[in-house]
Amino acid sequence: MVSFTHNSTGTPESAWRDAGLDALKDLDPRAIPGEDGHVVVVSAHPDDEALAAAGLIQRAITGGAHVTVLLCTAGEASHPNSPTHSPQQLADLRLQEMRRALAHLGREEQLTLDYLGMHDGAVVASGSALDAALLRAIRSTNRPTVLAVTYAADGHTDHEAVGVSGRRVAALAGVPLLEFPIWYWHWAPPSDPRWRDFERLELTAQEVAGKRAALAEHVSQIQPLSEQPGDEVLLTEPVRAHFERDFELFRFTPVVELGSTSAQEVFDDLYRRDKDPWAYVDSWYERRKRAVTRASLPRERYERAVEAGCSIGVLTQDLADRCSSVVGLDASSEALELARARLSGLNRVELRLAQLPRDWDFHPASLDLVVVSEIGYFLTEDELTQLLTAAWNSLSPHGHLLLCHWLGPIDGWPLDGHRVHELARPITQESPLIHHRESAFLLEVFEKKE
Repeated sequence: MVSFTHNSTGTPESAWRDAGLDALKDLDPRAIPGEDGHVVVVSAHPDDEALAAAGLIQRAITGGAHVTVLLCTAGEASHPNSPTHSPQQLADLRLQEMRRALAHLGREEQLTLDYLGMHDGAVVASGSALDAALLRAIRSTNRPTVLAVTYAADGHTDHEAVGVSGRRVAALAGVPLLEFPIWYWHWAPPSDPRWRDFERLELTAQEVAGKRAALAEHVSQIQPLSEQPGDEVLLTEPVRAHFERDFELFRFTPVVELGSTSAQEVFDDLYRRDKDPWAYVDSWYERRKRAVTRASLPRERYERAVEAGCSIGVLTQDLADRCSSVVGLDASSEALELARARLSGLNRVELRLAQLPRDWDFHPASLDLVVVSEIGYFLTEDELTQLLTAAWNSLSPHGHLLLCHWLGPIDGWPLDGHRVHELARPITQESPLIHHRESAFLLEVFEKKE
């Protein structure tokens, strides 16, 4: 996480303009749905949408789309040392400002606000609940939907939690994703290469006026709460200068139909943009799921294990503690480079670039454990059947096949978690030795008999 404060000098807007913001390409037309479309805009705090996505909201509404704004927190921690406003008073004030701001961006029948009531500064602790809220909003209508969230590398813990959740949910739901930077413009230097992937949405004069009117409603952020220490202005003039442009900038990720043949290109691009796109390291959901996975392994020790879809090697590292040798397979060379750095010095781990099921080359009865975790949906039904069949045939007697997958709705991908596990039944011809189901994921272990 980047260390910065709102009142630090920061990068001046002139430096960004000199670096070439005007030369960035126009926003992909697929990023804004037309008539009868739906845009879900997720703000960590009141004012995020006014700062960085007010033009997007207006453009979508003008085109006939409906916009749902999900507000995670009331921003009650914006002035933690205020002598005049308690957190509850700040929350009430900022929610009122938010409602007034949205009134400048579109008609009530086309613009819905849904307040999620999370704690300011602790959105990351609501990871699974936030995922569920995003999925509900996306699936609340049959309209073509685009998800817009704060940037996953924005430097603010709440903004990044929203961005990481957005990336995960957009992939699960099969919808296009827009990310809008906010604090990135303050702390990042133009030498940081990531901004060059952003795309410009040119705003009309009317949209610029609507954006300015919306931002002006956030009085608690653009003016001091009082003259007393602790009530200083949060959005200083140098910070606001980044949002007085006549364009907005977004990172756009379109929907890509996945199967094994497209996996390397898709995931290489994903890992180049974000070294931990699913927050394996920081997410409580991911950390807890790995702990459940470790606890579900029936044996204390295994001789030879294979992890299909090892990603950046976080679970691989845990498996290495229980196995004499582990082979990690992944379709992304970018992910494997990150895994090699993480697992440097672990001689019992071998990492291989593999397009599955094509590149599965393990002999019959040569493995004691195969782990297929969170990758089944990325294959077609035929591909997954081939992979599970090959994995099952590679197991020695009393070997174990562990499957673990998210159970949330997955639109636009070949399979979902339920179907992944259903396909294992006729292949193993066994009831699971271990069946652990929660609202978020299903974990099963199958044991091969003699």
